Amino acid sequence: MHSAGLVLHPQRDSMAAVSAVLGWAAKRNIEILGIAGEVGRLDCAAVPVSPVELGERADLVVSLGGDGTMLRAMRIADGQRAPVLGVNLGKLGFLAEVDVPELPDALTAIDDHQFTIEPRLAVDALFAGRRMTAFNDVAVVRVPGDGSAVVAVRVDGQPFVSYAADAVIVATPTGSTAYSFSAGGPITSPSVEALLVTPAAPHSAYSRGVVLSVHDTVELEILPTSGRLAVEVDGEVTGYVEPGDVIELVARPGAARVVRLGRTTFFQRARRKLRISDSAEIPMTWPDAAEIL
Repeated sequence: MHSAGLVLHPQRDSMAAVSAVLGWAAKRNIEILGIAGEVGRLDCAAVPVSPVELGERADLVVSLGGDGTMLRAMRIADGQRAPVLGVNLGKLGFLAEVDVPELPDALTAIDDHQFTIEPRLAVDALFAGRRMTAFNDVAVVRVPGDGSAVVAVRVDGQPFVSYAADAVIVATPTGSTAYSFSAGGPITSPSVEALLVTPAAPHSAYSRGVVLSVHDTVELEILPTSGRLAVEVDGEVTGYVEPGDVIELVARPGAARVVRLGRTTFFQRARRKLRISDSAEIPMTWPDAAEIL
């Protein structure tokens, strides 16, 4: 490894984590890059660069924050060679691999090539002449006072299902534990290449989500009875659509690569961090059941 790039949470105190990275890098003569507007506030030795330059130059991108920071780091690394290591400074940190005390050992393992790569799928939303990329989800969400989200899902140019709901969420497997999960969508292994369509608070008898192949052509058509809808990309409002508008969704497998050190599996993390519990009919002697309660 010749260089590593830092992506910092915009508000949380990341000085201890940055110092750990800089101290480790100094011993191995590795250059540390940081986004100019972020590392400038810390007055540290990281070399300030633009987000684009960080993605192009770094051999490893280190995300210091929560899941939102991790998603931003994945967008910076989108299509580049650098994998992303998530370091949890938040509360849930579902996408993170290590906590701050484990950071120097994790960096050493990566520099010694003792890690694996977990490819992560992205979905691009094309609307109003724009292309927005999500690693969690794209959602069309009702604007208070403007009526429900009345949306048709078209697959390969043909109408498949329509929903009247508070929102319609199109999630990647990475995003299956986020907004889609809270709306009743399935937890999906990140190794699965699929898009999950889940309605939130649907106002119709048919309320089931659907799972679509990444090879399907997927469109969301805003129907005439819909209100104006906000388009949320990884939880941030990026625009608005109105009846008659169409959002095209394009899946891109392997758009980013996440570092895994083999300490836990996806299912162990999901069970622990989402506090998944078992049926009351299952005895507590079932393996690991006691750890959840």
